[in-house]
Amino acid sequence: MDTFKAIVVKEEQEQIVYGLEDVNFGNLSDGEVLIKVSYSSINYKDMLAVQKDGGVIRNYPMIPGIDLSGTVVQTTDDRYTEGQKVIVTGFALGMSHTGGFAEYARVPGDWIVPLPANLSLKDAMVFGTAGFTAALSILALEDKGMDIENNPSILVTGSTGGVGSIALQILSKIGYKNISALVRKEHQIEVATSLGATETIFTEELGKQNKPLKKQRFDFVLDTVGGEIASVLIPQISYGGSMSMCGNAGGIKLTSTVLPFILRGINILGIDSVNVPIENRGHIWGKIANTWNISQTTLINEISLLELPDTIEKIKNGRHLGRTIIKF
Repeated sequence: MDTFKAIVVKEEQEQIVYGLEDVNFGNLSDGEVLIKVSYSSINYKDMLAVQKDGGVIRNYPMIPGIDLSGTVVQTTDDRYTEGQKVIVTGFALGMSHTGGFAEYARVPGDWIVPLPANLSLKDAMVFGTAGFTAALSILALEDKGMDIENNPSILVTGSTGGVGSIALQILSKIGYKNISALVRKEHQIEVATSLGATETIFTEELGKQNKPLKKQRFDFVLDTVGGEIASVLIPQISYGGSMSMCGNAGGIKLTSTVLPFILRGINILGIDSVNVPIENRGHIWGKIANTWNISQTTLINEISLLELPDTIEKIKNGRHLGRTIIKF
């Protein structure tokens, strides 16, 4: 095969355009391992990658896609063998290094996680970057004292999106019973409840950010949106509680006073899924594949590369639910 299909993002006349093209192996970035891609997934960051001034891609042309699962077809890294099934998420994939929205990808061996035994290539991308981020968020909150035995009050924002929908399901599966889901629209209530939420709260019910301290309402918050919502929630976190933060769909600005931190001792936990050391990733994917495996119940939509623009628009306009994966 001399050519194969890929989504390519370009800059033309100061505009960003993207579409399906025939490319060759010379168009791929350098790396020791060539992978035949089976699945990729679509994340909020992938939507930003195809926008002007999205802040994800700076050099064009580029193949986007920040994660993938597939099979090794060629390798000069003796840690891997031809025919081995693998996962790649984060690092520079789909940003400065050609990514997962292509039938083939070439990556450094140091970015690869062998597919765990109890996970299929499809299931790996049902989780993808979103699931990996959800797992990191839960682990960070549990490290700060979130424990099933204490029956804490937990709020998940962006609850029907990629990270939030998986977080709800994992929390419910492992035994948490007091899980609130933040929703914006009526039709999201049924979705959030089906994913494991025991209560749904509309964003307007959080009130305004008009006091430095408000009624202590949530022990732990798994925030996926940032911005004004995160700012409104900080004064409502209970004494000694924590909020993990992993997204910026609601904006990058955070407004607060020092009082919730010095009078209630709350913690803000930054979650980065891009540069997690490779030696730590196997453990996390192991939990995802076993005790935290909710791949069979996740709200997913499976598409082809040709259908990608429609999903991108849904994410951009806030109309996307659950997870969308690309099958090659």
